[in-house]
Amino acid sequence: MTASGPILITGAAGFIGFHLCQRLLAEGRQVVGLDSMNEYYDVTLKRARLDRLNQFPNFRFEQVDLTDRDRIAALILSVSPGIVVNLAAQAGVRYSLTNPHAYAESNLGGFLNILEGCRHASVRHLVYASSSSIYGGSTRMPFSVHDSADHPLSLYAASKKANELMAHTYSHLFGLPTTGLRFFTVYGPWGRPDMALFLFTRAILAGEPIDVFNHGNMQRDFTYIDDIVEGLVRVMEHPATSNPDWKSAAPDPATSSAPYRIHNIGGNAPVQLNRLIEVLEETLGRKAIRNLMPLQPGDVPATYADVSSLEEATGFKPEIPVEIGIPRFVEWYREFYRV
Repeated sequence: MTASGPILITGAAGFIGFHLCQRLLAEGRQVVGLDSMNEYYDVTLKRARLDRLNQFPNFRFEQVDLTDRDRIAALILSVSPGIVVNLAAQAGVRYSLTNPHAYAESNLGGFLNILEGCRHASVRHLVYASSSSIYGGSTRMPFSVHDSADHPLSLYAASKKANELMAHTYSHLFGLPTTGLRFFTVYGPWGRPDMALFLFTRAILAGEPIDVFNHGNMQRDFTYIDDIVEGLVRVMEHPATSNPDWKSAAPDPATSSAPYRIHNIGGNAPVQLNRLIEVLEETLGRKAIRNLMPLQPGDVPATYADVSSLEEATGFKPEIPVEIGIPRFVEWYREFYRV
């Protein structure tokens, strides 16, 4: 890794944050992890992740909420990180339908605190999590970062789009290099309990029915966690730069005259939900009891990532298929929950 100094990772006890911390720590990097340890999902799982990270002598953990402006500012200044990776956020499309204020507080106010902290600490590169959900009502496939994405279908998606706009402002005004990564349906060991694969596995093993939305016909660009981490590490090594060919008369949404970049990071191979369930059934050796349901409000029928900009910038594109990723998840699940 080219940048010196510690790396600050928010959401360190979360699914992606945990895996990224583990990778960097194994490589000998100094990592400061930040997490609020909120109760959006089972805190026991978050603590188990932290227990593994705390085994590394080069890891330091701080329990801080992104919305705590003074503590965030003081922490970033004291750590003086070369790179900040912001993975902390209020997650979940469906949760945003019933708890909208959580998204304004964490994803907007909290992200502003991160931007301000990075500005005043002269951070060399801010990498942050965006989401494939911002493509919303668009049906032009595959989703390209060079196309507009101005019709989100949930407040969660809108908050992630807002993060990209906020980041651009700081890149333009203060020269802060920022790179946003639009994650596409991440899964794998130590995953989030509110995600479909986790819910399906638990229910199938318990002999309970699973809710299959859009009658299983929706498509998702499932992305295995190891591919996500590899993409993150490579992006961290390539701070955003200005695009010399950017034209204000025909602005490219993914680049700028400022040091600003947006990339998709997805499996680049959409899988129908019914196929995901089939692979899971084969792996578990059990059939699912399917409760077929319509598409839920805020959900989109399909996602498909064009990852060409990521590949051009870093030489990497995700490649692990669900036929490999799902058995790895199930193996972890059986071991962790002793099923």
